[in-house]
Amino acid sequence: MKQYLVTGMSCAACQARVEKAVNSLDGVDSCSVSILTNSMGVEGNVSSEEIIKAVEDAGYGASLKGASQRASISDEEDALVDRETPVLKKRLISSLIFLLLLMYLSMGHNMLGLPLPEMLEHNYVGLAISQMLLALIVMIINRKFFTSGFSSVIHLAPNMDTLVALGSSVAFGWSTYVLIRMTYYLTIGVGMWDLLPLYKGQLYFESSAMIPALITVGKLLESISKGKTTDALKGLMKLAPKTAILLKDNKETEVPIDDVSVGDIFVVKPGSNVPVDGIILDGSAAFDESALTGESLPVDKSVGDKVSAATVNKSGFVQCRATKVGEDTTLAQIIHLVSDAAATKAPISRIADKVSGIFVPAVIGIAFVVFVCWLIAGASYGAALERAICVLVISCPCALGLATPVAIMVGNGVGAKGGILFKTGEALETAGKIDIIALDKTGTITSGKPSVTDLIPAPGFEKDSLLEIAYALEAKSEHPLAIAINEEALKYKTELLKTKDFKSHTGNGLEATLDMGEDSPGILIHAGNANFISSFVHADINFSGIEKKLASGGKTPLFFEAGGRLVGIIGVADTLKKESANAIEQLHKLGNKVVMITGDNKMTAIAIGKKAGVDKVIAGVLPDGKADAIETLKEHGKVAMVGDGINDAPALTIADIGIAIGAGTDVAIDSADIVLMNSRLTDVPAAIRLSRATIRNIHQNLFWAFFYNAICIPLAAGVFNYWMSPMLGAAAMSISSFTVCMNALRLNFFDMKDSTKDKPRRKSRIYDIFTLTENPTVDSEDSNNNEHERSNTMEKTIKIEGMMCPHCEANVKGALEGLDGIDSAVVSHESGTAVITMSGDVADDVLQKTIEDKGYKFLGVE
Repeated sequence: MKQYLVTGMSCAACQARVEKAVNSLDGVDSCSVSILTNSMGVEGNVSSEEIIKAVEDAGYGASLKGASQRASISDEEDALVDRETPVLKKRLISSLIFLLLLMYLSMGHNMLGLPLPEMLEHNYVGLAISQMLLALIVMIINRKFFTSGFSSVIHLAPNMDTLVALGSSVAFGWSTYVLIRMTYYLTIGVGMWDLLPLYKGQLYFESSAMIPALITVGKLLESISKGKTTDALKGLMKLAPKTAILLKDNKETEVPIDDVSVGDIFVVKPGSNVPVDGIILDGSAAFDESALTGESLPVDKSVGDKVSAATVNKSGFVQCRATKVGEDTTLAQIIHLVSDAAATKAPISRIADKVSGIFVPAVIGIAFVVFVCWLIAGASYGAALERAICVLVISCPCALGLATPVAIMVGNGVGAKGGILFKTGEALETAGKIDIIALDKTGTITSGKPSVTDLIPAPGFEKDSLLEIAYALEAKSEHPLAIAINEEALKYKTELLKTKDFKSHTGNGLEATLDMGEDSPGILIHAGNANFISSFVHADINFSGIEKKLASGGKTPLFFEAGGRLVGIIGVADTLKKESANAIEQLHKLGNKVVMITGDNKMTAIAIGKKAGVDKVIAGVLPDGKADAIETLKEHGKVAMVGDGINDAPALTIADIGIAIGAGTDVAIDSADIVLMNSRLTDVPAAIRLSRATIRNIHQNLFWAFFYNAICIPLAAGVFNYWMSPMLGAAAMSISSFTVCMNALRLNFFDMKDSTKDKPRRKSRIYDIFTLTENPTVDSEDSNNNEHERSNTMEKTIKIEGMMCPHCEANVKGALEGLDGIDSAVVSHESGTAVITMSGDVADDVLQKTIEDKGYKFLGVE
């Protein structure tokens, strides 16, 4: 999407006109204009020159936003600079000075009997000329309404300014005509007192001046409130660092941020902002990342950790290498996401956009009909004109046009401050309508990193001694399960015992000898699965029972022995994130059903599903299987997919809403509609709450906008037998847009993390497809009735020895699925099998070589 700055727009009709002009170009797929940010997003194969020309031909100005980091962010800032408010203030003050004089002459004297200069006392022609001149000055001060209004008529695109200009001009023109009549009557000898009825009853100079002045008041209030709706985006832009301190030849040099390149070494001192994204090379510090993630607590980081631009070093001194600069930094991406979202339209705005496009011509037509009807009813020309003027000036297309974008802008800002980024207005709207939440397991519900869950020492041993033996064996292994045990040992500062003769029995376990000194042969120790350890332990132990018990809890058991005695068992698992169960409970309170989709085997998936509290588990699926599962779920309601990996990208794209965990891969983030910067699952219900609050706010705004026009236009026309002054109509119009903006600003006080008021949006048909029992229902790749037809496929079951954990399963699964002719593989380390689905013939020796190349034993094919 190309982004443009647009100038000259004053209301929703202008916005609609620009969109219509650009959408009419061949090659434009979509165009979305935001009057709030004065920006336009265009998708399609059209040159920038053609787009700019189309905008200019429509009577407005346009320019392409910059491409470099500072230029791009500067353009974003430039689009949001409030140039309108200072101009409106000057116009209003100048208008009020002359308007007060005009009101003194027209109302102060006539209604309150205030004194006049002797030359004007009972000189009604002189008073009328004075009022005309003062009104003319006020109209000149507010000439933008007239130049914009009549210019838009020339371009066949009347806007709100047209209504103001017509109302004021008609009042001024009629009053000037009456003044000419008064002058004529005076020249033919009519007495001054005889002119009093014309003077008091048919002069509207004060209305012709008051209309643009009051609309200016409304425009000023609207401008101030609109400016506040973009405060969050402005705040993000202000965070963009202007300089960086580079380290060159051991000397610190401060340079502009545009001079920083990938690979440069920069330093960050206490209290300073990180200039660009990078990785710490030396030192450690606590960083305040609240500007990007909304998380208030500082995060401790040291060598090897990543840092992001605009985060603040609260303590410590670090040297970093730049990894992302310019538009690639996290801050720049967030700014673009929020800005792009503001430039897109939510589906709910389409009705208001259609109405805004025909609103002004319709109002002009209504005003003419009102004028004619009053004349037919016997009213004077002056009275009929007054009704028509009231209709023109009380009508407000801006309230309609602003109803949706102001709420979307504020909602996006609130989300960004809380670490939730909506890429489009449609994503913000749709999130609140989701029925089913599909969650990837690894990295989303679980931490994605194995950790020790159980330390079970055998009789005669303590936990410390079990951990010492385990650490001695696993310290030299790079297996993910070994890394988990090593981290546990380091956490408890376990002593690393000396070993020798280390051996790895691939697919089974580890072997080493404890070094007891030169005079001792040492003690032989082993680690591995139940089958492996049972051959060394001289005791009747129910290894399979223990293994099944831990496996049923989603854990991988590792057995350890020393000198023929069982030392104990360590359970390792990819544990639930601490907030996962709470997040799923909140989703249930919001009326959503939660499905866990994973490539893991059934037993592990069921165990994790029970702990997390999901309603349904779909296990043993491939990346395209996840996409198929989403398609099936979409038959029962709107579906959101939450994931973090490359293999989640197809499902994220197919789902009604794709939600990416911020710590996930770039592919997943690019495929998603919503990005959670904090990588907390509790931000999913928070996003739903914010969406619902925003849509509720939009409904309120649209109701007010339609209700205002539906009531006020007939009222101004005199339908309810109420004789409204044009000045009162202008005042009402000026307040309407301001009211819409102020209502949207209430979203700034919405706490999207507060779950105390959660309730289902409505009863959903999705309830029918879930068995609401204590345990989640389970589907799997090999039993799912909704998977692809298998009439042209066949299955083989391979027996494999040596798999110990889900990571081994993933290793074998990836190798098999990489072979031509194999569509899928469902692997289980508990049963020691791999069930493969083939669309072509794959020789057994090819399968054997593939298994053995991965370090496992091939036992044959069933």
